Amino acid sequence: MTIKILPARLANQIAAGEVVERPASVVKELVENSLDSGATRIDIDIEKGGSKLIRVRDNGKGIVKDELALALSRHATSKIHTLDDLEAIMSLGFRGEALASISAVSRLTLTSRTATQEQAWSAYSEGRDMQVKLQPTAHPIGSTVEVLDLFFNTPARRKFLRTDKTEFTHIDELLKRIALSRFDVTINLKHNGKSVRQYRAAKNAIQTEKRISAVCGAAFVRHMLNIELEHNGLRLHGWITSPEGARQQSDLQYCYVNGRMMRDKLINHAIRQSYSSSLRPEQFACYVLFIEIDPHQVDVNVHPAKHEVRFHQGRLVHDFIYQALSDSLAQSLYVDEPKASESAYHTELVEPVKNQIMEAVESIPSYPGRQDYKNKFASEAVEPKCTKIPDEQPNKSWIESLKAESNRAKRPRSENKKQEARPTNQEVQAYKELLATPDVVPVKSSLIEPEIKVSSNKKPISSIGKAFSIVEQQYLLTQSDVGEVLISLVKAEWYRIYGQLQTSKHQLTAQPLLVPLSIKITKQDMETCRKYQDLFALLALQLKEKNNANIMVMGVPQPLRQQNLQQVVPNLLSYLAQNDGVLSASDIANWLADEITQVKSSYTLSEGIQLLSELEQLWEGKLPFHDSTFVQSVSFNTTISMFTKNV
Repeated sequence: MTIKILPARLANQIAAGEVVERPASVVKELVENSLDSGATRIDIDIEKGGSKLIRVRDNGKGIVKDELALALSRHATSKIHTLDDLEAIMSLGFRGEALASISAVSRLTLTSRTATQEQAWSAYSEGRDMQVKLQPTAHPIGSTVEVLDLFFNTPARRKFLRTDKTEFTHIDELLKRIALSRFDVTINLKHNGKSVRQYRAAKNAIQTEKRISAVCGAAFVRHMLNIELEHNGLRLHGWITSPEGARQQSDLQYCYVNGRMMRDKLINHAIRQSYSSSLRPEQFACYVLFIEIDPHQVDVNVHPAKHEVRFHQGRLVHDFIYQALSDSLAQSLYVDEPKASESAYHTELVEPVKNQIMEAVESIPSYPGRQDYKNKFASEAVEPKCTKIPDEQPNKSWIESLKAESNRAKRPRSENKKQEARPTNQEVQAYKELLATPDVVPVKSSLIEPEIKVSSNKKPISSIGKAFSIVEQQYLLTQSDVGEVLISLVKAEWYRIYGQLQTSKHQLTAQPLLVPLSIKITKQDMETCRKYQDLFALLALQLKEKNNANIMVMGVPQPLRQQNLQQVVPNLLSYLAQNDGVLSASDIANWLADEITQVKSSYTLSEGIQLLSELEQLWEGKLPFHDSTFVQSVSFNTTISMFTKNV
């Protein structure tokens, strides 16, 4: 075939394939142009998910009449002029392709007026002929871009658009990201004439927090920690959540480099690594983070949609982010709930990060899962400052009995299987170091041996407060309304699984298996499977008969997702057959909790706090204080009397 230069219209349509993926791509390019023009207010009107109309109006600097037609040409931009400019980009757009590509696949009208012009002018371009037509019009200072009938001249592209609702959801999510990147800009969004979002410009901390809450939700604000760190020209600021604010999906992860939205693998890896010791594999961190770096140290021209960047010193950036977040998470264990006058639960770092953990702070760690402890215990005890929590040696007989009860609670009922604890994950040594004061050397004495004894106080426990320490790696020492108590984290794990399987608390949802599992069972188990289909449906356990000797596991509730179903399902059918006609959904949930609960050989303080927070959410704030294998009151009276006796 003969080599020819492509016609301008066809070249623009090809370029549009990279720039204009869907209506949300158009909105992104136009809003970023508005931000680059210095706009403080942007109004977006959408019709039919963007396929019919996209209108973006701003109050920016505007475009002079003589440059309107040029603005719709390919590679026409005011943001870079030389190679040096390309190597130090601070604007959001710079290639000069967006307007030309959009006009190639739509009917586009660009209207603008600058402060030096008395008359606004409008430029109209249609994908068929690419001829730009200018005419005078009325318009305030700023610009409006109106995109009609997207992909009207490329029907093959148009048929790949999703429903109006889906396309608008992409636009909505895009504007959430932009709203978090520019708190100083008011952004209004309408769909089919109806106001959907109003993000007002934030001028103070309270208004900033309101915008974060509007985008990320109240739970994010409740658990967020403020990050503010600068070192050698690299600045990191924004908000992350404590482990208690983690989610089951990665929908609240926002990161920006020099104001540009990013989905960078290096940044994501550093963040995941900083949370590795405090989150389970199925949990995702939540964050809104801003990285500011010398533009000469980052290349933003490596992705067609500018979603990724390349750092010249990638390892330095990675370690900086990892260390900053790790230190903040470690310190968050020692941050009490904010006072009424404070805007958010936060920690602020002001010194350059080193490869070390900051000195132990003065406050005792608090339990963020509870909202009523803030003033309840203020007058009951004097909290120590920068002192090491003594390594208490609990009453061995009582601890051993509680251990035995917990072991019985986690032991499988089936005789042919033995449940084993998961291997211990590598833990961050920082948590242990923070519990100790470097300047205080504990004095060991064979004459004085601290001990915890079961309290004779018969008053029932109704609430817990601050969490102090981990005892013998599996028990959490906390304050309560009747004094100090020990909570068995082994039993707490069991209650977490049991709560997730409780049909009386919430409707269980089956999670389909990617590949349905075929299991061979006995004839008796097959009859049991047929008999209990209604009960299985209630428990979100989808078992389908394949033939007379096999069943297919199509879906399971979330707690069973990572289990060995080849063993659990046959054991469950055998258990049902042995107790024919006398079991309820609660009984089966109890049995399953015994079967699948897995515990760690040791827990960190943050893991214990997070586990109790999850229990509160599952059980609507009502922890099982009636269960003596879960919680027991303790007393330090013997230890204190030994101190006073030796004074």
